[in-house]
Formats: sequence, structure tokens, C-alpha cells
Amino acid sequence: MKKNISVIGVPMDLGQLRRGVDMGPSAIRYAGMYERLTSLGYQVNDLGNVHVEHANPSHLEVDKDDKSTLRNLQKVANANRQLAQMVDDAVAKADFPLVIGGDHSIAIGTLAGLHTHYKNLGVIWYDAHGDLNSEETSPSGNIHGMPLAASLGIGHEQLINIHEKGQKIKPENLVIIGARCLDPGEKALIQEKGIRVYTMHEIDKLGMPQIIDETLNYLKERTDGIHLSLDLDGLDPSEAPGVGTPVIGGMTYRESHLAMEMLHESDLITSAEFVEVNPILDDQNKTADLAVGLMGSLFGEKLK
Repeated sequence: MKKNISVIGVPMDLGQLRRGVDMGPSAIRYAGMYERLTSLGYQVNDLGNVHVEHANPSHLEVDKDDKSTLRNLQKVANANRQLAQMVDDAVAKADFPLVIGGDHSIAIGTLAGLHTHYKNLGVIWYDAHGDLNSEETSPSGNIHGMPLAASLGIGHEQLINIHEKGQKIKPENLVIIGARCLDPGEKALIQEKGIRVYTMHEIDKLGMPQIIDETLNYLKERTDGIHLSLDLDGLDPSEAPGVGTPVIGGMTYRESHLAMEMLHESDLITSAEFVEVNPILDDQNKTADLAVGLMGSLFGEKLK
């Protein structure tokens, strides 16, 4: 993995309704991210935070001229445009982009910025949810449930056309790990596009080592880079309580560390993001501490 890391914080809480996830980047920094990564020999350049516009008190803004029902669409799109450019710039100077959030809507900007440099980008989506909804299928209108769909070229044009017009990733270059809460529209899209998904059933049946091996073997021959998008709600809420949309029955602390260790050993991961840390819902910053621990394993931390 590249020895220079560019950290980009995105204090975004506009892609959903529960407040507090905008403090995720601060919580992760407070949990010792910089110290953890520099102790492993990396040169860490913290670029600070993307500017995210303030929402109105109801936390629901619909652009009347846009005729969209998506919450905070313009503000989410504006922040993702900034993020895409910062990710683009980081890759251009041969740094490893490490994005910290913030709700998962920020993946739209991350993937848009990466697309400039990787035309066959592989994506590992480590998450309890598919995030494959569009305005037509979403039960909530929350954009944090739409970043994968938008990156596949499905959804509102304001989200699809960030940084560059159109689709940013291909369905055959995507693997979802840990899914256990999928909406009907997401299930239909997975079937239609042939997206590879490992639910908790497969993880329990096959074990995490086989899941990661299969994922890497599947992606490495068809992609020119692999991005890890890790939502902390992929883990069981007993271990990661500080998330906005917890789903019981998730991946364990140890399974997740093993997954990160195997991804490091593969030397195939070219960028990463850690999202949905909400310190307001957390227990003494436990979830941010867990995120930093997983970063340590991803970047090569070993017990011996």
C-alpha cells in the first residue's frame, strides 16, 4: 500500500435524519487515527474537512425548482463535488485517499473522484445495507441509502453526474459483504445487474477467510484498483453501537479485523472510507475506537 495517506473528513449528516453523524470525523480523529497510522510508518497528511452546508431546523430541504423529494439534495451534491475533487487530487499526487465520515452518502463523491483515475474500479462494500435505492425505490428519501445506485448511474442526475457525467463503477466490479437489510427495490436491482452479495448467511456458513479470498480473486483480475467502503453498521451493534441504522446479527469485531488483515496482505486496496460513526449514539466513543482499530489492521498492524 502507498506510504502517503491523505485523510479527508466529511462531516455530513444530511443524507439521513438522525443527527450527530456529522461529528464522526472528529470522533475518529479523537480516537487516535493519526497516531495509529503514523506509528505504522505512514506519512499522514490530514487535509481537514469538506465544507458541508447547514440544513434548516427540520433537517429536510426539498428544492422546489428541482421537483425532487430527496432530502437536502443540493447540499449533499455540493459537498460530494468538493470531496470528489479532493479525492481526485490525492490520487493524482500518488497518495492513498482515506475518507472519514459522516453518513454514507459521501461515497458518491469518493467514487466519483476515484473514477478519474480508475476506469475499472473494484469496490468492496462492507455494510449491513445495499445502498442501492433511487428516488423511485427508496422508502425514506434518504440519500445515504443511494450512493451505490448513483455510482452505478441509477438515480437523480444531480447525484449521477458529480465530477464527471454518468456511471462511475460497473456492477460486475462490486462486492457487497455483510448485507442483512435490503429493500425490495435493492433486491430487484441486485438480481437484474448480477451484483455479487455475501449476506450474513454466507458469512456464517463459509467463514470470513473464504469470503475475503473469493472477493479478492473475483476482483483482482477485472479491476485496476480496489476501494473499500466500510460502514460501521456492518458490524453487530453490540460492538459498534454508535451508528444511525443499526441492524442486529452483524459481523463481529474479530471477523472484521481478520477481513482488514487479509485485505492488507493482498496489497490490492488503493483507497478506503470509514463512515456512519455517530458519537451521540455511541458509548464512550467505542465505535470510533473500533473504526481506528480496523484502520490499523487495514494498514498492516500486527500483534507480532
